[in-house]
Amino acid sequence: MASPYEDLDRPPLREASLARGLVRPGGLWREVRVVGETGSTNADLVAAAKAGATEGAVLVAEAQTAGRGRLGRKWSAAPRSGLTFSVLLRPAPAPAETWGWLPLIAGLSAARAAQAVTEVLVRLKWPNDLLAPSGDKLGGVLSERSGDAVVVGLGLNVSARAAELPGLAATSLALAGAVTADRDPLLRAVLRELADRYAGWRAAGGDAEACGLRAAYAATCATLGRAVRVELPGGRTLRGEAVDVDQRGRLIVADAQGAHPVSAGDVIHVRPQDS
Repeated sequence: MASPYEDLDRPPLREASLARGLVRPGGLWREVRVVGETGSTNADLVAAAKAGATEGAVLVAEAQTAGRGRLGRKWSAAPRSGLTFSVLLRPAPAPAETWGWLPLIAGLSAARAAQAVTEVLVRLKWPNDLLAPSGDKLGGVLSERSGDAVVVGLGLNVSARAAELPGLAATSLALAGAVTADRDPLLRAVLRELADRYAGWRAAGGDAEACGLRAAYAATCATLGRAVRVELPGGRTLRGEAVDVDQRGRLIVADAQGAHPVSAGDVIHVRPQDS
């Protein structure tokens, strides 16, 4: 684990300061913990959920040794070069069939907050990627259900340098022209945005249309209106145009046979002639 006195351009996050700014009576966030290193913040909070932890726990790691993305992919980042955190939610009484919106809420919150703080236009690729204006990946979201709890994790490259990135399709906010790479105000902004959007969605009984969530997501989603190829579970492939996100958070892909709701799959944005 890197010493907090190394790489002074990347100061450590301060747990006490974050807690003072985010934990308040009647608010969503009940606890904010910052650890120097862990295997996976998602795995840690899933274990906490199984042990009965209350909603509103936030776990932030300066480094992860076993970070995961969707579809079993590995997520790695240099220590203190980004934001890596998970939150514990217990979304009832919103119906369980609407919980697919939770990772979308997290992605939308991160995109809006990042744009406000860094002035980088961040777009979303359904269901979990955050994209820079170039189309390169800035980060992603991973959600896991445990009984009546959902743990939502976010990884976002903030100050990562080109040599630290895992591939040519990845980038960071700094490389995308961010006016600041200070993680503290960025984390606060993401969590405040997430708390507000989650509260509105749950107050509406999980109705993404009624609370304005569907419209906000559609306005930020780079997938809608695009020709896509979706690699579905079981080795099947769906090609068509991404036309909507429904009330359950599923992507609607239209082809010559009709409209198909997609709840899980790997989405590739393609040129129409290649679809």
